[in-house]
Amino acid sequence: MGLCFPCPAESAPPSPSPEEKRAKLAGAAERRQREAASRGILDIQSVEAKRKKKEQMEQQMATSGPPPTGGLRWTVS
Repeated sequence: MGLCFPCPAESAPPSPSPEEKRAKLAGAAERRQREAASRGILDIQSVEAKRKKKEQMEQQMATSGPPPTGGLRWTVS
């Protein structure tokens, strides 16, 4: 049989403060997000440039107003 609890004479190892632990976990989470975002991408800068250009185009479309009413027609016969 093994022991489930440490000897009563031993003291617990010191644990970091909650703020230190929180900062360490936040840093690890940010690092994982950066790695996951760039996984499989050879040129990260070109992907970011394309994403920004797409966002700008979408923003221009949103601010330009509704499209004119003379668009395509759908007919069912």
